[in-house]
Amino acid sequence: MLSTSPQVSIPDVSITDYVLRHAARLGDKPALIDGPTGRTLSYGQLAEGVRRAAAGLTRLGFRRGDVFAIYSPNLPEYAVIFLAVASLGGVNTTVNPLYTADELAKQLQDSRARFLVTVPPFLDKAQEAARKSGVEAVYVFGTAEGARPFAELLQGGGDPPKVALDPAKDLVVLPYSSGTTGLPKGVMLTHRNLVANLCQCEGMQNFEAFDERDVVIAVLPFFHIYGMVVIMMLGLAGGGTIVSMPRFDLGEFLGLVQKHKVTILPLVPPIVLGLVKHPMVAQFDLSSVRLVFSGAAPLGEEMARELSRKLGCPVVQGYGMTEASPVTHLSPTRNAPMKPGSVGCIVPNTEVKIADVVTGADVPAGPGQRPPEYLLAAAKTEGCSPICWCETEDRRDEA
Repeated sequence: MLSTSPQVSIPDVSITDYVLRHAARLGDKPALIDGPTGRTLSYGQLAEGVRRAAAGLTRLGFRRGDVFAIYSPNLPEYAVIFLAVASLGGVNTTVNPLYTADELAKQLQDSRARFLVTVPPFLDKAQEAARKSGVEAVYVFGTAEGARPFAELLQGGGDPPKVALDPAKDLVVLPYSSGTTGLPKGVMLTHRNLVANLCQCEGMQNFEAFDERDVVIAVLPFFHIYGMVVIMMLGLAGGGTIVSMPRFDLGEFLGLVQKHKVTILPLVPPIVLGLVKHPMVAQFDLSSVRLVFSGAAPLGEEMARELSRKLGCPVVQGYGMTEASPVTHLSPTRNAPMKPGSVGCIVPNTEVKIADVVTGADVPAGPGQRPPEYLLAAAKTEGCSPICWCETEDRRDEA
């Protein structure tokens, strides 16, 4: 099955250049807001912070192909270090902030990370893991005894070198995906992988991608491919404002939506359930919300319809996987029938087939056709739609 959306062109640029393409024009517009404190980075400050951090990394001897680990909850500085590392041809490895020191050490060893940044509450685990893995230095957002402040990287002046990247071959991020078997595995994603997926989302027919009018709540973690690409990268590339939350608290979440007049809620089904069922929701003004997007697990039709009625806006979902950078399917938000409970339509430049998991044979398409019962059962068990194979024309894994 081929996408019915028009093909999109993928520019041959780095993810940093693509995400910051509007930064100079937007200038003082808020790019990232730290929800709990209100601390704000404008687009101009974001671009300048990326430049300064890249210069600081260069002074450390950080070079193309080196790996930098981010072990932190959502903060505005997450985007700064991610894009700075990317601009130098470095590789970000993003780590679950709930990891133990041993779990962190395994990822640091496997990814061969040279440096790590964390937050003060996680410093003890970060330092223990660094000792076990050979990390050269530990940085911290803010200040903490025994760690170098991240602000140190932003000082010293000078410009970072202009690195000649090959977007199709240079890796930019190593997120770790457990998949369905064994230990977590690093997924090797290039600049082109991420840029292509942003272009696919932006070019999706009948899907209103994030744009400059939007304020997006970022409660889903940036270390995960959903939070990283669909929220942080897509939101900034579209010129929107991202309100970040380091952890989920329903009352705080609702208060931030009301305070900042949030327009897009990227969520997961358990949060959708809370918005449908919890009486606290009625105490807040959520009238600014124009779209709820759910992913990472199936959202039932009735739950989607109930929240849509409650908020008066579309509640849609999509499908993806870390290995696909990640989005392969999106539901329409306008000018087309929406089917609550469905993962939606195929994004541009993508071919999909449904296969028999035992024989590998194609499952026939068309009215009345459906995959075998055991395929549906397996899909339900794994928490995903019954899609067994997908290949995206512009995002084939070079590894």
